[in-house]
Amino acid sequence: MRRFNFLVQDWNRNTGNTKGRFVTFFFRIGNACCTSRILKIIMLPYLLFYRIFFEWILGIELPFNTKVGRGLIIYHGQSLVVHKNVVIGDNCILRHSTTIGNARSGGQCPRIGNNVNIGSNTCILGAIKIGDNVVIGAGSVVVKDIPCNSVVAGNPARIIKSRIFLNTEL
Repeated sequence: MRRFNFLVQDWNRNTGNTKGRFVTFFFRIGNACCTSRILKIIMLPYLLFYRIFFEWILGIELPFNTKVGRGLIIYHGQSLVVHKNVVIGDNCILRHSTTIGNARSGGQCPRIGNNVNIGSNTCILGAIKIGDNVVIGAGSVVVKDIPCNSVVAGNPARIIKSRIFLNTEL
């Protein structure tokens, strides 16, 4: 039962989004295969199927060994490219024609926080950190860190709205 819950952890967040459910379910199967070397060897035919079908046929490069938190939503998916070393937090939204990866060969990749909404045709490149509760507008090119609770847009992306929450104790 525990394995099944891992496989469908994105299911409810993709309600009404059949393609998103399909992609995230198969991604999680591949993700589960990376938990042990033996399982990875046994599931090698599946992992090859995943790479061929999703990357070559559907055009969705979301490597099965990418670290992605719970509640991932994928809208449309075409031309989605995510580097295997990217780290994505919980409840993130990815849209089509988005590239997330290193800025140069062998460079470091972005770390994306929780509750990040990434618009279509967006590029997020380099060793940067995207904070929690960030909205990235469509067509943005993000090459610098983005603080939590921000809305960014443009090329290069600039903060257009920021909410700062103060923690005060009574």
